[in-house]
Amino acid sequence: MRLNISPALRVSPNATVMLHARPALVRRAYASAGAGTKRRAVTPFNDDGHVSWSDLSAAEKTGRAAQQTFNFGLVLVGVALTGGVGYVLYSEVFSSDSKVAYFNRAVDRIKRDPRCIELLGNSKKITAYGEETYNKWRRARPIAATLTKDGRGVEHLKIHFNVQGPKGTGVVSMHLVKNPGQSEFEYKYLAVDVSGHQRIYLENADASAAKGGQSKSEFKLFGVSWR
Repeated sequence: MRLNISPALRVSPNATVMLHARPALVRRAYASAGAGTKRRAVTPFNDDGHVSWSDLSAAEKTGRAAQQTFNFGLVLVGVALTGGVGYVLYSEVFSSDSKVAYFNRAVDRIKRDPRCIELLGNSKKITAYGEETYNKWRRARPIAATLTKDGRGVEHLKIHFNVQGPKGTGVVSMHLVKNPGQSEFEYKYLAVDVSGHQRIYLENADASAAKGGQSKSEFKLFGVSWR
């Protein structure tokens, strides 16, 4: 039996060639489009790192290197600032040899001293603050403190602040010294002045030294001091 193929179903040789050639033409068209598309120039301001180093031009490589150097510099500056802030906080607040530490110790001693309690009032209600200010909204008053070194290399720390209690107010003066080779300050004097009353000395190195020198240079016999 013979099958008759309709002419409409016959595929011409030219059509077969076109079918095989079409994918290649499509690929070539995409390749041509990709080759013809220009990427945006990379600058230090728009570089996001997506373009590889090998694809950069000489000018673009210079720009990327400059950007990375700048970023590294910012990191170093941030580290330095963080370290500086940490050092200041430690030396001024957390260190046992800081001004704040000596201030807190002085306040504790004033609250425990019977003479100060008698003039200021209940120790639980005694408060300490820095310099007087006319701004009623300003609660954090700075503590007056100076640190100097004399010609002999002796460090002098002077702190000045105010105390207030139910009975009255007072002014605290503190002078500490640190001789060369010493690791901590020593009191030269710690005094509280309340208006209308005699100065109260909680520490007085000069008076102690004078008293010690007097006791060594004289002795008493039958109630009489002999030098």
